[in-house]
Amino acid sequence: MITPYRQDLKIDFDALSRLVDFYKESGAKGFFANCLSSEMYNLDAEERLALARHVVKRVNGAFSVVATGSFGTTIEERAEFTRKMYDTGVNAVILITSHFADKDENDSVLINNLEKFFSLTGNIPLGTYECPSPYKRIITPDVLRFLLSTNRLTYHKDTTIDQEKIKVKIDLAKNTKLEFYDAHTPNSMYSLQMGAQGLSTIAGNFYPEVFSWMCDNVNNPARQEDVRWIQSELTRADAVIGQGYPISAKYFLQKRGVPIEPLSRSKNTPLTTVQKQALDEIFKALPQWHERMGAVIR
Repeated sequence: MITPYRQDLKIDFDALSRLVDFYKESGAKGFFANCLSSEMYNLDAEERLALARHVVKRVNGAFSVVATGSFGTTIEERAEFTRKMYDTGVNAVILITSHFADKDENDSVLINNLEKFFSLTGNIPLGTYECPSPYKRIITPDVLRFLLSTNRLTYHKDTTIDQEKIKVKIDLAKNTKLEFYDAHTPNSMYSLQMGAQGLSTIAGNFYPEVFSWMCDNVNNPARQEDVRWIQSELTRADAVIGQGYPISAKYFLQKRGVPIEPLSRSKNTPLTTVQKQALDEIFKALPQWHERMGAVIR
């Protein structure tokens, strides 16, 4: 999820409610609040909690909500904030993998730190996110085996990109309660066909109904030509929507009727005329996508 702001760059909770409604109406089946797209590093501790609490209240139990909680300078501080985040009512608290080992530290350090963290957080359901910031820490098969052995993980947002390595992870997670979500839009069709439970991409902020359709139809023998066509369209659009993100998403959603201002704390540069024109072209293509899917969506 992205975070709406007012003109004074305070969180716009009214717009956030409308945004949640838009996602729900578009077929979203889960909500990841307080993530990199939410500009989590530009929110203070209380804002992170308030954001998650508001989303939980608005979703009202209809679907799962997860939110990042591994903030702090020590493992103890991260555990404390995780407990606070869980108290907002989220279904699971997400851990940034690079919060638990420095870039030059090996997997044994990562596992040892995670073990200590787990011992401090009781039975709180957890998830993992290979977030690009502070640096991208890809979970290796050995680390994933450890995580699965704890029986604490319910969610994993993957940024591996490499389809062969993704398949290894999906296969390891089979018959466990861990659900695998790919963050890389060009992998959507392939990851779902390999057994991923869903998708968690920045493009989901632009046209969530397309990803909902993809999840429902990716293995439908009668729709394979359409699935491949829509995947090619999503891949083509991905390079466009990432420019100026997350402002690009807010601009696009505003065009779709969501009352959200194209403002950001993390991006101080407004969209250029060229960027807006490129986004406008994607917006114009949406009705064609909907027609191909056989869906009538605003």
